[in-house]
Amino acid sequence: MPARLRRPPLGRPRVQPTSSPPAGRGGRENIFERSAWDYDRAVRRNPSTVVVLAGKTSEPVLAAVERSMNVVLVRPADDAGDGVAVAAGALRRAAGISAPYVLVAADPLAAVAAEWSAMWDLSQETRGSERFELRAAEALAAWRANQFELPDYYLVVASETAPTAPATPEDHRPDFYLGPLRSVRPHRVVVAAAAEPAEQAAAARSELGSLRAGRWWPSLEEVFRTVRGFYPGALAESPDAGRATLLA
Repeated sequence: MPARLRRPPLGRPRVQPTSSPPAGRGGRENIFERSAWDYDRAVRRNPSTVVVLAGKTSEPVLAAVERSMNVVLVRPADDAGDGVAVAAGALRRAAGISAPYVLVAADPLAAVAAEWSAMWDLSQETRGSERFELRAAEALAAWRANQFELPDYYLVVASETAPTAPATPEDHRPDFYLGPLRSVRPHRVVVAAAAEPAEQAAAARSELGSLRAGRWWPSLEEVFRTVRGFYPGALAESPDAGRATLLA
């Protein structure tokens, strides 16, 4: 019988704060000043924990995770269309599902992630930032039009290779999710790494059961500002950056 996953404690705000609350004694958060926070954008209020599967996840892994109790898998619609719109539609469907965990196999930032990685891929022909900026503008326009919100978490399913195995160009390609996005909110990007699909699915279930609550995402404009200033191999300057780690 599949293991029942433990949902993390609720910790995200009902709306997105744009400034930090005044500190109390000893620099601690003054909980009595919460009402004075500034807010500018509502976030999802459904009871589910929505997790986007970042990057390419194999079908055996998806099938294994889908069989888990308390997990509902949302796949993108089959009809062809704009990648941002299709992923945004999948996230909207996920927001209407009542389940402890809803995994979404589509990401509105997928094209942004691909162009950022390609921009920094030194094994390929050097390209400028024009394609990245184009995809970022498309995602930002959809976000501003309230077509989607960022999920509670991103889950990266990675493949582990034996230490003696020869490295491939893909192994050294900069990763958008484990680099700039994780530097923004380290606790909201988690990694499940294993060698085989069954082990990857087990690692994914384990990560779902140990998600940490914490600060919600900043605005997508702020996320992209961090991405633009992020250099592979170094963490961007962020209050949480010192706690982020990258896969070698």
